[in-house]
Amino acid sequence: MTMASAPAPVVEPDGAEEPQPLVKGTVKRLLGWIIPANFSIFILWGAIPGVLLPLQLTAIDPVNRVANAAVISTIAGVAAMIAQPLAGMISDRTRSKFGRRAPWMVAGVLIGGLALIGMALANTLVQVAIAWTIVQIAYNFAQGPLSAVLPDRVPLAARGTFSALAGMGAMLGALGGQIIGSALGTMIPTAYMLLAGFALVVTVLFVVFNPDHSSTEQVNPPFSLSEFLHTFWVNPVKHPDFFWAFTGRLLLYTGYFAVTGYQFYILSDYIGLGDEGATAAIPVFGLLSLVGMITAMVVSGPLSDKLGRRKIFVFGSSVLVGIALLVPLVMPTYTGWLIFTVLAGLGFGMFQSVDQALMSQVLPSKESFGKDLGVVNIAATLPQILAAAVGGAIVLAFGGYVALFPIGIALSVLGAFAVWPIKAVK
Repeated sequence: MTMASAPAPVVEPDGAEEPQPLVKGTVKRLLGWIIPANFSIFILWGAIPGVLLPLQLTAIDPVNRVANAAVISTIAGVAAMIAQPLAGMISDRTRSKFGRRAPWMVAGVLIGGLALIGMALANTLVQVAIAWTIVQIAYNFAQGPLSAVLPDRVPLAARGTFSALAGMGAMLGALGGQIIGSALGTMIPTAYMLLAGFALVVTVLFVVFNPDHSSTEQVNPPFSLSEFLHTFWVNPVKHPDFFWAFTGRLLLYTGYFAVTGYQFYILSDYIGLGDEGATAAIPVFGLLSLVGMITAMVVSGPLSDKLGRRKIFVFGSSVLVGIALLVPLVMPTYTGWLIFTVLAGLGFGMFQSVDQALMSQVLPSKESFGKDLGVVNIAATLPQILAAAVGGAIVLAFGGYVALFPIGIALSVLGAFAVWPIKAVK
């Protein structure tokens, strides 16, 4: 007769603990600096994969541009997905008088900038693929440690506001990148070099004006490759809140990027604007989306702090994005995409305003915030890979983009229900 094994103990998250006081300045100063810091990184993700890379691939091979974009984006996306947890783990264990995060943030933007220069000089698919993969790895080595600033330094009572401002910087960057990319679409090498220099300057200034505690006296446990590989598995029994937060983000991001990841081609082919029309329309839609996002963030982030609640905002955002995705399905016109843009901006802005705050409160261990946030960020990176690979396969299989919308709707709504089982956060 065998005895039933005891259930695995549920480990309470350490992300809900208050961090130590700042080395210099105030929380308000840190809140102000996170906007330009995130902006300088996310402007790359808006300008390059959304506009500049498609234009560059079209110039190299216009006939197979969708297939080439899917392959190159998938390779680079997989590299980025691995890079963030790795960067987080390394930064968690870094001993430096500048703290654990700063050295990797600066190194990431420096190496990424050199890789962007390589993209500027590339004129073959192989060269573009190699350079873009290095760009993804390097800037994720900067972005991963930057995201750890939230649980490292921000008090619990300010995390909704910080999350909203961080999300605002990210969305301003992503949408601003679309505008910059469209404006500089005829000067792709120049655009790459300007983006590289901007990210380097802003990141260095963030590190200088927001110094971290020295980690020279930090004692690290022995490194275990097996333990690191296990971080890619989110144990739903041991860390159920972490698992559900990860799943909710994964579903909503996948639903959103399954469609928006192909915006350039959707506008050109599905809406019928052509390449020139799509390039001209992207800045307009970007500004409209920006208005919706900022409106939602300004209201939702501080309100979530005041109410002490996060989940209701995630639920509302997922439903709103799902409704937005329905519009271009039934109205494949310029006006339909305009309505989609505004509604999706409101929904995704609401999500961004509380997402990081929710995630920071379900992290399993205060000793590995960087690594755990890197794993969490897979839920944001993986959908972009899926959008390129699966989305491209759907477009090619069905001969059009219409099949993307029902999938996006279903995933967005499922993302809303995934957050309800979380117990550590209201």
